[in-house]
Amino acid sequence: MRANIIWTLSPGVLIGAALAAGIYGRRWRQVRRESARPGAEAPVWRLGCFAAAVLVALAALVSPLDSLADQLFFMHMVQHMLLLDVVPILAIAGFTKVLLRPVTRLVRGIEHRAGALAHPAFAVLLYVGVIWAWHVPSAYDFAVRHPFAHVLEHASFLLAGSLYWWHLLSPIRGRLRLNGMGPVLYMASTKLFVGALGMGLAFAPAALYPYYEHLGRVWGISAGDDQSLAGLIMAVEQSLVMGIALVVLFMRALSESEREQQRRERYGLV
Repeated sequence: MRANIIWTLSPGVLIGAALAAGIYGRRWRQVRRESARPGAEAPVWRLGCFAAAVLVALAALVSPLDSLADQLFFMHMVQHMLLLDVVPILAIAGFTKVLLRPVTRLVRGIEHRAGALAHPAFAVLLYVGVIWAWHVPSAYDFAVRHPFAHVLEHASFLLAGSLYWWHLLSPIRGRLRLNGMGPVLYMASTKLFVGALGMGLAFAPAALYPYYEHLGRVWGISAGDDQSLAGLIMAVEQSLVMGIALVVLFMRALSESEREQQRRERYGLV
């Protein structure tokens, strides 16, 4: 069976992407124009990260990847990993403290009122819970068969991923900032659970999702092989993202430590 490869071009997604890009671009230009240090407070690479986040979101939701996700489990898994990890990482990496200054007070107010929901432990539970819940066969099949549930699934991945990565990458110092070994434990407690789900799918003795079993097979890939490939994609992606993120966080911690030492020396605190 030949794959049905089309651009879905959802108006809601296109409008949302245009609004996000427009709001960010306007703020980035404003900071560049008004800042004494535009290269530090609104560098071009931050703009590139946010633009990449928008493009990856469009690739996941309106490109032929979206139509292939309805036909192949492993393509649907790629779509999920992009929304859960890649888009939030790139979007948050696009911000600096100065770029976020208009909403800093609002963000801190939300964090204060959210209470336990603003704790990193909740982000871990939400991240793991969302991805496990949507990969229960009955829930998964319901989502791919009902457009509204499918939209809800994608929105929940974006929300869970954004909250999870915000605790690690946010340029705003929150009251519950992860320090020391915190980021390592935070990521290990999440990625291992999700990676275990991926390995379970990869080595399951039979296909678990009736939706894909009853489809005409695309590119000659059986339902079992399709599921195994999807599970391996999930497991490998989680390992790669965790490894890369830990290296980046370690380098950032070294940089912050060096700046703190320079500040202490400047003011005679050592």
